[in-house]
Amino acid sequence: MILAFFSWEWVFDHLDDIWDRTMEHLLLTVIAVFFGFLISFGLSITVLRNRRLFAPITAFTGVLYTIPSLALFALLVPITGLSVLTAEIGLISYTLLILVRNTVAGIDGVPMPVLEAAAGMGYTRRQLLWRVQLPLALPVIIAGVRIAAVTTIGLVTVTALIGQGGLGFFILRGLSLLFSPVGTTQIVVGVVLSVVLALVVDLALVGTQRALTPWAKAKEAV
Repeated sequence: MILAFFSWEWVFDHLDDIWDRTMEHLLLTVIAVFFGFLISFGLSITVLRNRRLFAPITAFTGVLYTIPSLALFALLVPITGLSVLTAEIGLISYTLLILVRNTVAGIDGVPMPVLEAAAGMGYTRRQLLWRVQLPLALPVIIAGVRIAAVTTIGLVTVTALIGQGGLGFFILRGLSLLFSPVGTTQIVVGVVLSVVLALVVDLALVGTQRALTPWAKAKEAV
């Protein structure tokens, strides 16, 4: 039924626009996940140094995560306007809880005998973190990054309401032309390419994880 209203002619006439919107969608996602990870990593290190801060930090990031996206953008627009900054503040906020929890869980999951052996070899606290704990925690950390990235790709479509939506632009414009071939086509293009982008990014992160943790693959083979 949907295909009956799908216009390939519109798609071929707007390939440049589709490419630009896809790259905009990807860029908004990369910026959000990158800065979300930097902030989350700093919070995670703080938690590892002072465990009493884990509950308040996760509570705060949890509150941010539960705020509906439309409500959060509505609160930000009067302050930062219809801008990329508004979009990124919202998108980054939704990555924090996932990334903090996974980073802390990954580092906490490093076996104690490994840490004791490294300490016995003279590793300092900083060396333990960078040379032992983080490398071994990478699978769990990257799993968090994958969840955050896929979630962000979905949320980017919502930022079309403030003029920064990437592929969400097509969905929003298609809804305004609903029940017409052009409107249906734009909705399908926005939805399908968002899903494809999420799959591609997720597979890229899986490949990155395997490249950075070759020992994990060898362990699975055994």
